[in-house]
Amino acid sequence: MSAKHNNTSTLKSYVDSATGAVQNVVGSIIGSTGDEAEGRAKQQKADAEYDASHATAKLPGATITAEGVAKDDPNRTAGSWNQTAGSAKEFVGGLVGNESLKQSGREQNLAGQEQEARGQVKDYTSGLGDRVSGAVGSAAAGLTGDRVKQAEYQNQHDAGKTQQRGAEHDIQKQAEARQ
Repeated sequence: MSAKHNNTSTLKSYVDSATGAVQNVVGSIIGSTGDEAEGRAKQQKADAEYDASHATAKLPGATITAEGVAKDDPNRTAGSWNQTAGSAKEFVGGLVGNESLKQSGREQNLAGQEQEARGQVKDYTSGLGDRVSGAVGSAAAGLTGDRVKQAEYQNQHDAGKTQQRGAEHDIQKQAEARQ
């Protein structure tokens, strides 16, 4: 079995879930408990595939997924640091009554948020581009039988997916923190 068949896929999870749902309904209509059970099993497997496709572990400056490891854009790390340092300055400025330090901290925090967002956008769009060009290149190389190029393009796709998932993870985490 090639590495490609071991990769998780959101699209495949959607197709498998729909197939399982149809098999479940058909089994129910015709009274086949075996088909119903097999349909439910396909849906559960699709749910697990979807979850694995989106599973992301964040480290400082990097993202890890089932497909590999991707280094974050430096603006993401620097922006996060600037937010932390700015918040600290703002707190200390407020504590000691130094409006200048408080304002400086607020400005550094906001600049850090913008810097981190720029890095997230860059990682997301770069990752998406690598996923698309990797998938297209892999398919074309597969049609021509060039297994070496196909593997290279698959690696490009996987690295892009990891990079994109890392940005998505951070964006989601920030959105949840604002709620």
